[in-house]
Amino acid sequence: PVDGGIVVGTDRMNRIIEISEENLYAICQPGIRTIEIQEAVQKQGLIFPPDPASYKDSFIGGNIAENAGGMRTPKYGVTKHSVLGLEVVTATGEVIRTGGKTVKNVVGFDLTGLMCGSEGMLGIITEATLRLLPAPEATSTVRASFKTMEEACHVLTKFTPEGLLPMAMEVIDRNCIGAIEENFAFGFADEANAILLVAVDGERSQVERESKLVERILIENGGFDILRSKSVDEENKLWDARRAISPSLMKYNSLKINEDVVVPRSKVPELVARVEEIGSRHDTFVANFGHAGDGNIHVNFMCDREKPETIERARKAVMETFALSVELGGTISGEHGIGYVKALYLDMAVDPTTLQVMKGIKNLFDPKGILNPGKMFV
Repeated sequence: PVDGGIVVGTDRMNRIIEISEENLYAICQPGIRTIEIQEAVQKQGLIFPPDPASYKDSFIGGNIAENAGGMRTPKYGVTKHSVLGLEVVTATGEVIRTGGKTVKNVVGFDLTGLMCGSEGMLGIITEATLRLLPAPEATSTVRASFKTMEEACHVLTKFTPEGLLPMAMEVIDRNCIGAIEENFAFGFADEANAILLVAVDGERSQVERESKLVERILIENGGFDILRSKSVDEENKLWDARRAISPSLMKYNSLKINEDVVVPRSKVPELVARVEEIGSRHDTFVANFGHAGDGNIHVNFMCDREKPETIERARKAVMETFALSVELGGTISGEHGIGYVKALYLDMAVDPTTLQVMKGIKNLFDPKGILNPGKMFV
């Protein structure tokens, strides 16, 4: 809570009510962890696609309230694309049900979509019906090094002309490489100033064919030191570098201001280049990594928490980065949401008329403003 209040925890509402293999859905309570639902449906040869980095700790209710993303977004979308229906308790104590058990449902307004990403401001989710898919037979990841971050990001649009839709495309810049190499010694090439991880999934022979195609595209576009996984263990080792970034960045300073701007995929090269210019102009160290396949880059401005002047410079860099993302056709948050930290910047991405509509929806669902007060709107 921003200014006192009561925290409502749903962590004891952690049951899986039903898994329907025939109809490809699961019904669960909001307090079950993402990993628990993933493991449960996997036993029946199914997957729940959303995979936020915090999947071992995040709850389904929180994922829905934040409309969480993850590495598989390029192919499978974000959380809202895997939610069929919800049970929600409103601020006035009424229980509403949205959506249902079917993929097609155009009866009335899409209240399920409205609740996804509402940050707990419109109601308390008490049950969710999740969309499942058949589990792919195989997956494979290809890792390539590049001499520049822009060169790595230019590859992102090269797969579509080949009829290829990778499951994941993650990029790591030279500052992230330096941090994880110092901590874990992955053995990256000395001349690697960027790394691109590209994953494909599907039927086994298809994955074999597509992973070789990915390898060829990476080489043709400047990639070197190529590694292509041929087993689950090899694939997990390739992804270990991506998972090691966030904690490793603390080597650069004591405070990390992490933003998650998003732009159209073709604009990612320009975004990362100009963000580096912004960091330099404000004398603030910046490290970039993230979900390049859907244009969502985690921009990390590093500063000293004991020196207010460094924090102030970083805040100015953040504002310019937000303005840049909007200029490039994107927005200020791809998956972290607004909360109270980004509330001051909301009008940079949302026009006044649309903002008033959002406030009207909030007032309709929560006339007394008791749900998550002080968040999003200031």
